[in-house]
Amino acid sequence: MIPSHVAEMLKNIRARFDARSIAARMRPDTAAFRTLRPVRHAGRDSVERYWQRLGEIGAVTDADRDAMADPATLDLAETYSRNVENFIGTVKVPVGVIGPLRVRGVNAMGDYNVPLATTEAALVASYGRGAHAASRAGGVSTAVLYEGVIRTPAFRFDGLLDAGLFVEWIAGQGDALRDAAQATTRHGRLISLEPIIDNDTVFLIARFSTGDAAGQNMVTIATDAMCRDIAARCPVTIRKWYIEGNFSGDKKASFLGLMTGRGRKVSASVTLPAAIVERHLGTTVDDMLDYGRVAGLGAQLSGQLGAQAHYANGLAALYLATGQDAACVAESAMGFTRMEARGADLFCSVTMPNILVGSVGGGTGLPSQAAGLNILGLRGTGHGAALAEVTAALCLCGEISIVAAIAAGHFTRAHEGLARHR
Repeated sequence: MIPSHVAEMLKNIRARFDARSIAARMRPDTAAFRTLRPVRHAGRDSVERYWQRLGEIGAVTDADRDAMADPATLDLAETYSRNVENFIGTVKVPVGVIGPLRVRGVNAMGDYNVPLATTEAALVASYGRGAHAASRAGGVSTAVLYEGVIRTPAFRFDGLLDAGLFVEWIAGQGDALRDAAQATTRHGRLISLEPIIDNDTVFLIARFSTGDAAGQNMVTIATDAMCRDIAARCPVTIRKWYIEGNFSGDKKASFLGLMTGRGRKVSASVTLPAAIVERHLGTTVDDMLDYGRVAGLGAQLSGQLGAQAHYANGLAALYLATGQDAACVAESAMGFTRMEARGADLFCSVTMPNILVGSVGGGTGLPSQAAGLNILGLRGTGHGAALAEVTAALCLCGEISIVAAIAAGHFTRAHEGLARHR
């Protein structure tokens, strides 16, 4: 039997189209079109030309242009174009701030005001409530457990024998390959190289430390140099090699990332006294634990990679506000949330293996994003690990708040009050 939601979808399509008209709509259209000419280094003139063209082919208005290409944005067009091609302006996302979030970590130590960029009402209030409770309890303990951004080049051979001989050769080339990779970067270091054989294909798990940068581009360039050195010197015939074999988990959830990490693996915890749970979260330790057991069961039955409530909310908001690669939320939002009784109190922790953040590089130098890092006090060299710890602490606060809200039956009411009926 066809599921009801599928049947309803088909019914709606049939109400709008018959089969012949659908076929006509889906037929390839090879009519000529004008491509938007690419511009890498933007200025006022190139932005204006793009908007003129968009006005010819779309429904854009002068108000649309003024919203994206405002005077302040145009003054910095060349700066922005270092991070994007075909630049036409900037999008203004509302930014809220929570704090202080007290962190007592190996790398992060202090009270942090945290900027969060989001269009979801209630999100900032929720994270702020969790941060207030955690800070009242003395702060969040944090530690970077290990770090390493991986790239996984793939090599193809004529058969399993050649693949094995290739791995044998690689095993004796550690120093030379490290030198080839690190010749491209002052900050990146190749810290491990692990081969994975699948018959005639070999993946190399190349793990790099990246200093204070998130390091995605850094490790790609370094890995490319290493692979070219391999191709030039390897005595085994390589049929083909690729800079990435889709094994690394780059911008996607994967078991490899969950178990071995990609970026910085961070653990954060706080013990909330029962009185703080009742006064500042509006619920009880027992009620939070009861709901936590249900949520854990739901995570297991649905096949989550990890078990957590909503890391992605805090990650996306912080990444946007501080110039991180927002697509990395796909892999960063994995991990494990735990809540356990400690006498009458509540122990809460998160362990996140794939936090990909940087205090330098990427979008961190753009004006608004640099301001976000300045609000945190974590802009520039020497702050990458601390930023990762604050990120984990933030996600812990979000877990505390949402579990408390659902346990107390306040979740829907909060969204109605702060989102729909504001």
